[in-house]
Amino acid sequence: MRGKLILIALFAVGLLTGCNGAVLAEQGMAEITSTVTAVPTLLTEISPTASIAISPTSLTTEAVPAENSTPQGDLLPTPSPLIPTPTLAPDDWKSFPVIPIVSERVKEIYRQGILLGNNPQAFSKVGDCGSTPAWFLGDFDRGPKYYRLGEHTELEGVIQEFQGSFDRTSLAAKSGFNASSIFTPLWADPQSCQANETPLACEYRTNRPVIALVMLGSNDVWHLDTFEPRMRELIEYSIENGVIPVLSTKADNLEKDESINQTITQLAVEYQVPLINYWQAVQGLPDQGLQEDAVHITWAPNRFDDPQAMKAGWPVRNLVSLQALDAVWRVISDQTSPQP
Repeated sequence: MRGKLILIALFAVGLLTGCNGAVLAEQGMAEITSTVTAVPTLLTEISPTASIAISPTSLTTEAVPAENSTPQGDLLPTPSPLIPTPTLAPDDWKSFPVIPIVSERVKEIYRQGILLGNNPQAFSKVGDCGSTPAWFLGDFDRGPKYYRLGEHTELEGVIQEFQGSFDRTSLAAKSGFNASSIFTPLWADPQSCQANETPLACEYRTNRPVIALVMLGSNDVWHLDTFEPRMRELIEYSIENGVIPVLSTKADNLEKDESINQTITQLAVEYQVPLINYWQAVQGLPDQGLQEDAVHITWAPNRFDDPQAMKAGWPVRNLVSLQALDAVWRVISDQTSPQP
């Protein structure tokens, strides 16, 4: 009975905060998490004029692979060994380019995914409520009246190639999710997912993507000790399933020491997977693309030819994510060559 009352209370909190409220007070959350480790807020779709709420989560159930995934056998290509990489200095990540460098490793992951039956015209989103279509990329499935490319007409090709993925609500993206939540069967959609299946495994099984855009970190500030191992698990699980994980730094610095962005960049280098340095992209924006609370990203329409709109964080995020998706797509489709 006590557990039911707590879940009801958490549901009410989710409705009051969700993607429209401020960060929950640490003291108030302590009373809830003393009994329940963590619960993501339950809203999965938001209005573009709303704010994104950050809710602390700490869920550590082990990942469960999708039951229908094809086992890896002798037909799968053997990936080349990872090149040993030095540990980055604390501020090295800040100098990384906004648009990722796409390596030969990415093509190997893609080829494995095709052999496993992944859809070469599908990508997935992995993250919190900022990864839902109302905020992130959804306009590019809704037709040209919802966006303007301006001088970036070269992106029309990748928009057409991945039609159907932009406005799709991912089963691995939900309000309050952190790097642990995606490995917790409790938060899998019961209507779409199998028993004991994790949100990430469920998303990969049902969508069969070749690319995953990963936007995690803001909700991990309360449990920094689990962020790095869970991100490793995400990257390795993705690679095993032939899904190219495209990582991204974040605009905020909730952890106060920028350690999350450093960790994300270090892992991208170590595993030779693409990195969007979104932090770099917003440095020239008013307040670095953040609202007054220094947490939530500022919103404007996806009008890439509108200088005023491009002062906001969200159209910049959508633009650089499209450019990153385009860069990966051009390499895996042999339009351009991979880089060292």
